[in-house]
Amino acid sequence: MIRTVQNDREARFRHLLEVTSSQQFLNNEGVDEIPFYICAYDPELNQEIEEDVELLKKNLSQKNIKTLEINLYDLAIQILKDSGDWNWYITKEPELTKQEFKEELQGILDVEQVLTPAISEIIKSTEHDLVFLTGTGVVFPYIRSHSVLNNLQKVAKHKPTLILFPGEYQQSLDKGASLKLFNKLEDDQYYRAFNIMEYKI
Repeated sequence: MIRTVQNDREARFRHLLEVTSSQQFLNNEGVDEIPFYICAYDPELNQEIEEDVELLKKNLSQKNIKTLEINLYDLAIQILKDSGDWNWYITKEPELTKQEFKEELQGILDVEQVLTPAISEIIKSTEHDLVFLTGTGVVFPYIRSHSVLNNLQKVAKHKPTLILFPGEYQQSLDKGASLKLFNKLEDDQYYRAFNIMEYKI
């Protein structure tokens, strides 16, 4: 049933709008842990999801619900430009191996020391009721989803955060929960997040 809804655009959108516009969801009612939610989707539907996120934000705005979208790719580019490293990376990219390039990016975009404080500043300075975290697939492998989520627990714990994730969110009694990026890359890291497709009003 859940997988059917995830792949049915109209049903998925209707569910997301119903959940994210509910006071139950926005007020974190019944949530004892950090209000993180994951919307996993087939990577082939990425363009569709991007369009639906924009439509979802528009619908929520009409209901006077303030949304804040943080796109990890756009944020990474902005950090590189603000640090003065953007032009250097553009120039050096052809000369570096993929591994060297990844290590260079991971150094300047350190999740704990750089990315999380930047996200924290955006959250603190922008009035919102709900955060959308997008761009998780585009920034792989130099920014890993599990690292972002683990660090965000420190700064995004008062308002619900919905992570749009291209892949599978797998949950089991034995291993807890893990994300499978692009439905291929296994990751056994534990995530304290709820599957929003299972959320009931």
